[in-house]
Amino acid sequence: MAKIELQNVSITFNVYQQKRLSLKEYLARGLFRRSVNPVLRVRALEDISLSARDGDRIGVIGHNGAGKSTLLKTLAGVYPPTAGTREVDGNICSLFDITLGFEHEATGWDNIQYRAYLQGETPSSIRAKMDDIAEFSELGDFLNIAVRNYSSGMQMRLAFSIATAINPEILLIDEVLAVGDLAFLTKAKARMRELMGTARVMVMVAHDLGAITEMCNRVVWMEHGRVVAEGPPGVVVEQYVAAAAAAAGVLPEAVRAA
Repeated sequence: MAKIELQNVSITFNVYQQKRLSLKEYLARGLFRRSVNPVLRVRALEDISLSARDGDRIGVIGHNGAGKSTLLKTLAGVYPPTAGTREVDGNICSLFDITLGFEHEATGWDNIQYRAYLQGETPSSIRAKMDDIAEFSELGDFLNIAVRNYSSGMQMRLAFSIATAINPEILLIDEVLAVGDLAFLTKAKARMRELMGTARVMVMVAHDLGAITEMCNRVVWMEHGRVVAEGPPGVVVEQYVAAAAAAAGVLPEAVRAA
């Protein structure tokens, strides 16, 4: 059984503010200190509790900077909680930062292995998938040359092909991927629908409220690192739309169309 359990999770980042100091100021204020730059503490997540089990399809909505992507990266294990506990059981496929782990001086073939190892594959398991990944990417002979020679679109195609080659129990999706031309994008969307259908648990961040309502059975609305509301998609999306419309001084229909 796949499981996600966050209990009172908070994430705090220390941001060092760069400030130019004269030699006189440095000697007066910073000579005997480890740092003369002030530290700004940013609470990216604050007291988040979230539980998901087999069959859950959770959509996460909110304005830019609300903490949605930070929440996904916490679930993926990228950010350890500053406070609270994280428990995730199940094989994870993270469809964000999918080019992470690429070695730009290595060939496409080599990078299939490097990136796959970050996803939990073993040498034997990835060998069985190499040809399928290569075929899906449609990169052909380009797989024999260094990735530094790829266009950004080619890198995304290769990264997407690798990221979606596993059979995830937990699927984490952040917005829509830009993975190349229209034909490949159509194929990529079909692959994503397959993953959504087979994953036991899905958590999806999106601004597309229609997609959230259609694909999810629960929605989490976040603002400034906190959960404002959680519940059925129709209820929470309507609350979010009404609040966003009131803040912008427009009709709710304008928010839905944006």
